[in-house]
Amino acid sequence: MTDEQILEKLRQGGTDALAEFYSEYHDRLWRMVHFRLDRRLRGRVDADDILQEAYLDAVDRIHHHIENQQTSLFVWLRMVVCQTMVNVHRRHIGTGMRDANREVSIGHGPNQQATSICIAAQLVGSLTSPSHVASRDEMAGQLESALEGMSEIDREVLALRHFEELGNNEVAEVLGIQPKAASVRYFRALKRLKAIAEKLPGLNLP
Repeated sequence: MTDEQILEKLRQGGTDALAEFYSEYHDRLWRMVHFRLDRRLRGRVDADDILQEAYLDAVDRIHHHIENQQTSLFVWLRMVVCQTMVNVHRRHIGTGMRDANREVSIGHGPNQQATSICIAAQLVGSLTSPSHVASRDEMAGQLESALEGMSEIDREVLALRHFEELGNNEVAEVLGIQPKAASVRYFRALKRLKAIAEKLPGLNLP
């Protein structure tokens, strides 16, 4: 469906239509929460609980999206889920984090290094051999430091495309850049990531 068709279905179907679309996007939103969730909250907060809370917030706010559509429905719902994650983080850990408005607009995690931490955790989490598991924390630290050498927006493009599995146009929409720029940045960042991974034995890109 086009964005216009989705919007019209929301106008006519209201919360029933929203529930249908939310169910359709559930797996993609779950993947984002699982990737972005602060590791200090793992075991204390469930991704599905965050998605349920975000859905209730989306129900309350859907009229704003319908009246002032500025993004696709999926990108708007992702923004709502991001804001919910910020709120959950604050409730459980505190307020020592970046401004929530900037957080939601660009799609970052709870702090400036969050994306690097999430990428590193995702990659070292696939290590299974005893020798690699023993050095997992050290390897994660090396990865985080190397990733911090990338520009902030390149890390975000990499996270959105490679780990959240968003399409190029969605990445451009989330970050407010042109699709061509998003594509160029992705391939540049992926090349950098592969070069980093080659220097760490046992680390394979998914």
